Amino acid sequence: MGKQLAFKSGKRSRLAIWYEKANNFNIESLFSRKREPGPPRTVFVNQPLPPDYYDDKGRLKKEHIYRSNQVITSKYTVITFVPRNLLEQFRRIANIFFLAIAILQFFPIFPTVSPGLVILPLLIVLGITMLKDGYEDIKRHQSDRHVNYSTVRVLAGGDFENPNPVQRKSKTFVPAIPPRLRRPRKKSAEDVEALPEDDREYDSEDDENLPVEEGRRFRPQSQNINMSDQPHWKKTIWEDLRVGDFIKIMDDESFPADLLICSTSEDENVAYVETKNLDGETNLKSRNANPALTHLRSAAACADKRNAFRVECDRPDNNLYKISAAVVNPDGTKSSVDSQQVLLRGTVLRNTRWVIGVVLFTGEDTKIVLNSGGAPSKRSKVERQMNPQVFVNLGILAVMAVVCAIADAILEQRYYPLGAPWLYNDNESSDNPHVNGLVTFAFALITFQNIIPISLYISIEVVRTAQALFIYFDREIYYEKTDSPTLARSWNLSDDLGQIEYIFSDKTGTLTQNAMVFRQCSVAGRVYTGNEEPEEGDDMPQKVEVPSDPKFSRVSPPPGKESTSSSEDVPDPLHASAIQLTQGVLTRFRDSALAADIAAAVGAPPDSDRARAAERLYGFWTTLALCHTALVTVDSETNAIEYKAQSPDEAALVQAAADVGFVFRGRERDIMRLQTPFAQEVEEFQLLHILEFNSSRKRMSVVLRRMDERDGRILLLTKGADNVIFERLRPGDDELKKITGQHLDMFASEGLRTLTLAWKVVPEDAYEQWAEVYNDAITSLDNREEKVDAVCEQLEHSLELLGATAIEDRLQDGVPETIADLKEAGIKIWVATGDKLETAIAIGHSTNLIQRDNNIIIVRGNADGTKSVWTQMCSAVQEFFPDSGILEDEGIVDNPTASHPSPSMGYPLQRVATGMSDIVGHGNGERPGGFVLVIDGGALGMALDDDRSKRLLLRLAMECEGVICCRVSPLQKALIVRLVKDGLGAMTLAIGDGANDVSMIQAADVGVGISGEEGLQAVNSSDYAIAQFRFLKRLLLVHGHWSYARNGNLIVNFFYKNIICIGLLWWFQIYCAWSSEYVMDYTYLLFWNTFWTIAPPIATGLFDRVADDHILMALPELYRHSREGEYFGMGVFLVYMFDGIVQSAIVFFLVLYSYTTTSARWDGYDVYIYEFSTTMVFAAAIAASLFNGLNTNVWTGWVFFAVAIGPVLLWVYTAVYNAIPPSQISSDIYGNNHYLFQSPEFWFGMLLTIILALLPRYIWKAYEFGYITSDIDRVRWLHKQQPDRDFEKDRGRGGLAHLRRPLSQIDHRRSSVSARRLNNFHASQTDMSTGLRSVHRGFDFATEENGVALRRLQSNLSERQSEQQTKRRKRHVPSFSLPRSLRRKKPPHPTVAEEPSGSESPPQN
Repeated sequence: MGKQLAFKSGKRSRLAIWYEKANNFNIESLFSRKREPGPPRTVFVNQPLPPDYYDDKGRLKKEHIYRSNQVITSKYTVITFVPRNLLEQFRRIANIFFLAIAILQFFPIFPTVSPGLVILPLLIVLGITMLKDGYEDIKRHQSDRHVNYSTVRVLAGGDFENPNPVQRKSKTFVPAIPPRLRRPRKKSAEDVEALPEDDREYDSEDDENLPVEEGRRFRPQSQNINMSDQPHWKKTIWEDLRVGDFIKIMDDESFPADLLICSTSEDENVAYVETKNLDGETNLKSRNANPALTHLRSAAACADKRNAFRVECDRPDNNLYKISAAVVNPDGTKSSVDSQQVLLRGTVLRNTRWVIGVVLFTGEDTKIVLNSGGAPSKRSKVERQMNPQVFVNLGILAVMAVVCAIADAILEQRYYPLGAPWLYNDNESSDNPHVNGLVTFAFALITFQNIIPISLYISIEVVRTAQALFIYFDREIYYEKTDSPTLARSWNLSDDLGQIEYIFSDKTGTLTQNAMVFRQCSVAGRVYTGNEEPEEGDDMPQKVEVPSDPKFSRVSPPPGKESTSSSEDVPDPLHASAIQLTQGVLTRFRDSALAADIAAAVGAPPDSDRARAAERLYGFWTTLALCHTALVTVDSETNAIEYKAQSPDEAALVQAAADVGFVFRGRERDIMRLQTPFAQEVEEFQLLHILEFNSSRKRMSVVLRRMDERDGRILLLTKGADNVIFERLRPGDDELKKITGQHLDMFASEGLRTLTLAWKVVPEDAYEQWAEVYNDAITSLDNREEKVDAVCEQLEHSLELLGATAIEDRLQDGVPETIADLKEAGIKIWVATGDKLETAIAIGHSTNLIQRDNNIIIVRGNADGTKSVWTQMCSAVQEFFPDSGILEDEGIVDNPTASHPSPSMGYPLQRVATGMSDIVGHGNGERPGGFVLVIDGGALGMALDDDRSKRLLLRLAMECEGVICCRVSPLQKALIVRLVKDGLGAMTLAIGDGANDVSMIQAADVGVGISGEEGLQAVNSSDYAIAQFRFLKRLLLVHGHWSYARNGNLIVNFFYKNIICIGLLWWFQIYCAWSSEYVMDYTYLLFWNTFWTIAPPIATGLFDRVADDHILMALPELYRHSREGEYFGMGVFLVYMFDGIVQSAIVFFLVLYSYTTTSARWDGYDVYIYEFSTTMVFAAAIAASLFNGLNTNVWTGWVFFAVAIGPVLLWVYTAVYNAIPPSQISSDIYGNNHYLFQSPEFWFGMLLTIILALLPRYIWKAYEFGYITSDIDRVRWLHKQQPDRDFEKDRGRGGLAHLRRPLSQIDHRRSSVSARRLNNFHASQTDMSTGLRSVHRGFDFATEENGVALRRLQSNLSERQSEQQTKRRKRHVPSFSLPRSLRRKKPPHPTVAEEPSGSESPPQN
């Protein structure tokens, strides 16, 4: 079953449970400022606080003091930095041990060089780490300051006072705030007039003169008022914003807090906002003002005391889509508040000049912050794995100390009565054979303390800092366009990059550019392919012909509506002379063949063969130009039209129509104007109805009436998913359907988003009957949506197919290749997005997350008539993974051989015949490419509710090669990460670029932020900041692989070289009565980890390479060695420890034997202890350095230097130190040079012991390379033999499999793979909620569903239809006719298009 689930590990010992709790202890819980949300709040505006808000002493109650708008993503403050950082560092068991040993040596009974010198290394380690963590956090504070010091317009002046109290702001690092930005002193009343005029803004008259509800606006009485006291909008920094403040937001500005809309600049007080920072959706959302507050259109009205009210709100919560509140007027009348009237922090105002609102929630009470977590204290997996290894060494140390204590106590008690000279005077209370065992125990801890190397932690910090610099200076992951290098914001996680098993990615801004390109279209069976790349000047306005129709020469406002500007005329779209490229659309659509066909169609005689093609061309582009809800604005400087759409793909469709000559000239009330190549004048259409798009209908239609004296027919224009449109086409046109279906397959195979277009003529009498039923449906109080959908079905049938469009959701550079390579590296990729299901699937195809031959399993949230989420998951397991054993393991079915689901699982999966959706290739659900799970936010919320569903979801996801989560909230993104991280114990990486990704980034082991268009919120909370998603490949496969291999090698070599030294001390205890004495001079031990052996491991950590970077990039499969933890772990650690113990024994006993069996001196005297112990030091230090070099893969000049520098320093030190006479320093080894370097035992003993010590490792590495060769060794050997070898070609031939197999097998394998890839498969998908199976053809369309703006437009259309119903002259035109340009040569007899019997004419009703 692969990796076992962490929560199914069975029973564990109490010690294991205790250790896990201690290891996972959450430091943040001690310093978090979280508090209970408190009671429901009431925001008072222009009225004082009630008495019950105060306690008996007249002080405000704490629950009524709201949070400030200051948001801090950093970990530390001035007060918490030292204690919190020390607690984080003392999570390392080694630091606790070092502190205990240092404290022990402060007691006089344990003599040492100097207690201060002993504790100095620990202080250095703690200090360096503190400096590093402090520097990282100062950067976070500076990023927070950038956000908190943004400005917003807040109501000031007049008599306005905000009575709602707020907490004091938190203290932060002073260096993070330059002096010029520090909070100024509180200004007195005299200083107000001295404020710079730039900080104030006053309302213009046109903002106040817009029509409002009669009697609801109070204006100040006319009097002479000092301008400084007049109500105005003052620019204030975000963090000073308070609950109850009025603020004014301008177009393209972000909202600093959660606020209730009072009024907007648009008709009917509608505002358009972009919410991709919250939910990842790219389409604009419409919001409307609260009806009770629409009179508050100016600073004066907001500040007037007579405009008093209060807002009763529920307590803060993290649900983005729900709010419970009400506006209460002084007379007690209430107006409910829903989510459509609230603007959340993180959203951006679009296509709206201004919005005035009152602040309801600030700072940590805002929904976006509640969906984010506090800055976590992350520890690398290597560091967590080191704690058990330190425990092992502590266990060894304890055993050694206990053995020494027991042996010493026994020997002292045996030899003291015999008068042993070394026990003379051992009869004191603090020095006698009965207590000296305990003293020896403590001495042993001090003697053998180097078994836990404190210098290891300093070395790791140095190496990781250098690795962060390597990443920063890597030009391959530097984005020149924005001058953005890859930045390591957390320096201690570099080795985690090499162990990533799961990647969780956002979509918008991370995988995609949130920009569209209209790539291709199929019209009347012919494909038109536009230019893929933008042409020079595309971003400049494109000139268009200005209509010359005299009736449009001067357009006046509609009756009853005054001009909205008193200073200048609003540019008229009819007089615009150019078209600006719409924001979010990258290129214009140009196609020479299409231009020629349109030119030929314009001049085609009505009775010619081209007339029918001309009719479809006209219908296709007219549908694109009119079937939408986009708005038209005109730039007053360039006089160019720019389309403002709710989604980039809708903008791309309207823009493409304008590029080919079908220019939408705007909508005035219910009149839509269109300029086409087929007519000299602008054509007018009356908008009768909008049959809006939603996820169940998967189509949008508009009902229009041509405003033409000769042609007043009613048209139905429809666009939607191919299966939905094809099911509603009229009989016939089979050839066109077949060709268009083939074109859709081609578009989908290229990863494009498709829409299918159709239209028809609606007879007048049929429309009148339908309109009555439709009006009844939209005014129904019961089951309104179902009734409206049913009525729409009655009209949307017998359509005539026009063609299809193909839009590219432009990806970030290199995204498909990067995802393919990461998948090849064995990393599973999950995409978590707020977009709808169709968009998520489309992006999955275009990014290679979903391959052509994949099968898609769709799990949806509960809906009426569908199966529960639990049942859907069980059905998916039984249908597609019957042999996995999941259902049996979870106890869902009792009989593993049962062929039918149990009753609890509901009905079995069935195939539903649904017309075009049922046309599926052979083997649907059994495609060879594996499975991809797609689950929406509703289903995810239900699955995460209980542990049983959570386990089932996780095990189902483990069977799939990819998972896409759509319609998920920011908090759900974090829960998904934790599900895998905690449930599997897997290493996770989360990557995103928006504020909605912060919680996911913080929850993952490694968080990566992309410095994109959505701001720096994700970067501020990330561990690594990159500019492009494609850089993630090199960051993981090269830097991650290198860092993990280097750090793992560094750590085990550190433990190894220290165990050699400790081994020498331990073996000597046999010959010193277990008294914990040193065998060597103390200075050799003191400098062991400082000079003699420290350089080689550090050089390995800095410069070693398991393989060159171009090899790791060309062969992503090599990442498996890193991902599976081959370079570090308990097994590797024990092998190196065993090596060290064996080598220490070889060095000690061989040297001791050679020196003691015969005298090493020429005069025959016995050897001094420091003669042979110094030889041991030389042999052990040189062996340790060479052993480290033996484990290094690449010997650079720095490695040679590092291996040699330790022995050289040892030789120099020994020669100098042994020559210093005792008269200058206290020394026990003066004159040792005279005997040491002249002794043959020194030279031959050192040579022999070094060779014998290294021989086992050398033999093993030779055997491993020759007989059990790893992939890493193989590619390194090939690169050495063929330095110019192109490993990209090896990858094309099969990658590592090609390098392992004979050539004949390789060629056969590649041919079969190529044949499989050439199959024209399209990923089949199975919706587990309905059992529906279909082939994906790339359909996707994004727009706001059931939005405020569309509802109001629908309401206005219905009112106008009711008013005009009695005045409308009924007409019946039985057939379709061409525009005037195609009728100018019309003969007396009917054209082909008008003949009822013509097979190509639109259907008659």
